[in-house]
Amino acid sequence: MRETIIQFGEGNFLRGFFDYFLDVLNKKGLYDGKAVVIQPREGGRCALLNAQDCKYNLYLRGIENGEIKQEYNLIESISRGIDPYKNYDEYISLADNPDLRFVVSNTTEAGIAFDPDCSFIDKPCKSFPGKLTQLLYKRYKNGMEGFIFLPCELIENNGDALKNCIIKYANHWNLEKGFVDWLENSNTFANTLVDRIVTGYPDDDTVKKHPDDKFLDTAELFHLWVIEGDFECELPLKKAGFNIIWTDDAKPYKKIKVRILNGAHTSLVAGALLSGIGTVGEAMSDEITLSFLTKCVNEEILTTIGNNDESRIFANSVFDRFMNPFIHHKWRSIALNSVSKFAVRDLPTILEYRENNGEYPKCLTMSLAMLIYFYKNHVPEDSAEIKEIIKKESISQILRDTSLWQADLSEMEENITAYYSKISQVGAKEAMKWIVSQ
Repeated sequence: MRETIIQFGEGNFLRGFFDYFLDVLNKKGLYDGKAVVIQPREGGRCALLNAQDCKYNLYLRGIENGEIKQEYNLIESISRGIDPYKNYDEYISLADNPDLRFVVSNTTEAGIAFDPDCSFIDKPCKSFPGKLTQLLYKRYKNGMEGFIFLPCELIENNGDALKNCIIKYANHWNLEKGFVDWLENSNTFANTLVDRIVTGYPDDDTVKKHPDDKFLDTAELFHLWVIEGDFECELPLKKAGFNIIWTDDAKPYKKIKVRILNGAHTSLVAGALLSGIGTVGEAMSDEITLSFLTKCVNEEILTTIGNNDESRIFANSVFDRFMNPFIHHKWRSIALNSVSKFAVRDLPTILEYRENNGEYPKCLTMSLAMLIYFYKNHVPEDSAEIKEIIKKESISQILRDTSLWQADLSEMEENITAYYSKISQVGAKEAMKWIVSQ
């Protein structure tokens, strides 16, 4: 089978996301091509992947239509892995292959970044965009067509960011203008949004079924890939039955994801930790925290972003995902940098709700009060500066500090003070129970 896709990253996510999609496409006879995997960092695992013929076992597990479901797949969509630090010539020769059409990547949020210390003559460049620029320049010199880029890194406008980094390298290395024109005109950099929890190598009896598989992977059933553009004719993902959205603008879909999925997590994180609840699954099994989250999502978040079929379907899927018995998502992990997360995920809903309804949403306001209470009375994971401000300043000063919230929240002082007092008197759990009954 031909190599048609260059994949940067051999980690759990792409193997439980894109490589699974590609495997299904091939086995359904809808596509004819494999991915060649490039190890983006030194000391990666491509040698181990090659040692098991690039095949691995994948289990998808979760709740679907109220029932627990498991799906098993033997993934055979990767042709080979290349370590460019040891086999640079093998890597750069990919520029000569006319069958290669797509570039997929997941190099973490820090992967799409410009490093001025990278040199064009490095073999290879340390940075991911630097490596790509080297490959693309050879492709350009060959007089060949460029690629369609489908980056999966979780940053704003990931395709635009990748393109800008590559152009920055071209200018930094004084490469000719014709190359920059070719980058602009012969390549497509699509902004995308990905959503799937890939839990990686399991810690249960699944391991016993595949004791020699070092790349055994697990993921939830839910998946979503929003892609700006439409390449269905070349990569028929929708025809294969996947939850893929080809669109001119990914921003509305990102808003739904951030406000509902991420917003739900952040709205409950402080309350769960203050109530002694360790994981998301435990919170979904608790009557009080489940009621609080349900009211928060259905009556405050959904009514603000647009209570339409699309957002309701996504919200229902979120509750199924939170109840997934195979995922043990710890609130402590979710709690990292909660102040900046709240400002992005929940505060816009609070302010829009206030503008639409003339009052602040009760549950999300309680969430903010619990967050401040947690930072004042416990040990949060955040920057030293943010922890210091909240620990020592008054509620009034905290709310008007625009460095925390990117907004002046002085108008919320009366509500937050009252809710903070309630938490102090009865505890977070009883405070949530009280607010749900209002």
